[in-house]
Amino acid sequence: MTLRVLALLFMIGPLQAAEPQTATFAGGCFWCVEEAFDKVKGVLSTTSGYANGKLDNPSYEQVSKGGTGHVESLQVTYDPDRVSYKKLLEVFWHNHDPTDGGGQFCDRGNQYRPVIFYHDEQQQRLAVESRNTLRSNKPFKRHILTAIEPLKVFYPAEKRHQDYHQKNPVRYKFYKFTCGRPARLEELWG
Repeated sequence: MTLRVLALLFMIGPLQAAEPQTATFAGGCFWCVEEAFDKVKGVLSTTSGYANGKLDNPSYEQVSKGGTGHVESLQVTYDPDRVSYKKLLEVFWHNHDPTDGGGQFCDRGNQYRPVIFYHDEQQQRLAVESRNTLRSNKPFKRHILTAIEPLKVFYPAEKRHQDYHQKNPVRYKFYKFTCGRPARLEELWG
């Protein structure tokens, strides 16, 4: 290296890696949403859980019955140097039915509705832009009903729900296919 390059590197200092970022999505059963995001390069970890709601530390049984105000969700920790929030939004859109606001696939109720939970103004802006782009492209006959809301609180689900698709592959695949998720996603997105 020349002295100029070395001097420049000394003045700039060590390159800093970006801090991991967090995104939160709800697209029906958190097991299925987790599987989709676990495949994305740059996703560091995923945590199934419950967003917002009225109870502190709710159980799966409480949330799945409905009435607590929580939404089954997935929190995604990602490296913004390797995957952008826009890319995560794209993955999310293609892994749920945005025309169904009453739940997803065989899971019905407010606790299974699709939501993009934003953590800051930039995420909110990008989420709204992505939804508006989808609405303007009109790929569906029905309206897009996916909500965009601020994340107030997130509670991790019980340990048995984390990485369910990996720990219980046969049960998971049976649930996913009998619930109709792959067939409906193929119908919507091709």
